[in-house]
Amino acid sequence: MDFELTQDQLAIREAVRRSCAAFGEDYWLARDEDGTFPHDFYRTMADAGWLGIAIPEEYGGSGLGVVEAALLMQTVAETGACMSGCAAFHINIFGLMPIVVFGSPEQKARWLPPAVQGRVKSCFGVTEPDTGLNTTQLKTRAVRQGDRYVVHGQKVWISTAQVADKILLLARTTPIEACRSHSEGLTLFYTDLDRARVSVRLIPKMGRKAVDSNELFIDGLEIPAADRIGEEGRGFQYILHGMNPERVLLAAEAIGIGRAALRKAAAYAAERVVFERPIGKNQAIQHPLAHNWIELEAADLVMHKAGWLYDRGMPCGAEANAAKYLGAEAGFHACERAVLTHGGFGYAKEYHVERYLREVMIARIAPVSREMILSHIAERVLNLPKSY
Repeated sequence: MDFELTQDQLAIREAVRRSCAAFGEDYWLARDEDGTFPHDFYRTMADAGWLGIAIPEEYGGSGLGVVEAALLMQTVAETGACMSGCAAFHINIFGLMPIVVFGSPEQKARWLPPAVQGRVKSCFGVTEPDTGLNTTQLKTRAVRQGDRYVVHGQKVWISTAQVADKILLLARTTPIEACRSHSEGLTLFYTDLDRARVSVRLIPKMGRKAVDSNELFIDGLEIPAADRIGEEGRGFQYILHGMNPERVLLAAEAIGIGRAALRKAAAYAAERVVFERPIGKNQAIQHPLAHNWIELEAADLVMHKAGWLYDRGMPCGAEANAAKYLGAEAGFHACERAVLTHGGFGYAKEYHVERYLREVMIARIAPVSREMILSHIAERVLNLPKSY
């Protein structure tokens, strides 16, 4: 594995910075205050071609790998856009992979170009209130009636549903008691988010206010059979294809936020004078910041390894989970330290670091908790018995 970025990868980072240049930290502070979806930022990223970075070229994308997608998202986060900027188009990078891999040629031609061009926004409908990470226990039911399915159920923590046109929806088509295993009987759909049949309720939350999170109540949503991805009952296997890339991207984003926080903390420590000397002269300030740099660099290496393995079609579940764990922890620690380095001013919104801390928190929680990652490593790498 070559640790140096290629010239093309360096060019991606520079081009992403240029795309983000018009959206400085004051822009993101304003979006954090008013909670408005960053439509102009989304449009800019679409026009620059970034929404389709991992979509095949024949459908209007760039056909690049997860490593390049991670560089894109990490660079966006580093500009101070943090999770709000990344989550505005996160689903385009990992969420549509089941369509890319398992969709029919007709479905790919129908669905992918509008998403790449930014003409259609999508949301990812998997999580439910009573199941959490226990995805195989989903209760949302899709019943086949002729040439369509009728869906009833509930979803929670669905990002961008306030502005989405489409939903990638996982629902149970065969009762769990009729399946040989709990992972069977779940079917994946990509269909219109019909607001006459789906009630979307906003969830107020501590961070990433510009990109909405929602609870969905589905009452008789009709989905054409043509909007089913792959075979009926194999949806759980299909969404697994996007989970490792998602973990890699979350790691990259958390590292990006951590680097932005560390940059601000170091600059402030070099300039802030107390007791007639810059506070950055004090090892009590220096050493924690140096430790943050070390943590971020280590997490970055594991993140790149996981992406490198995925792009070569090699097993990467342990590495992707480890990258997400390390990236989230390193990013959080750097943001926490940035607030503490700023002292009282770290609590003030105008210095941005308190926003970084609120935004990076989600990486420790979703889409998989730290504890579930540790269980995965214990079972799949160390061959310990399953604990749950």
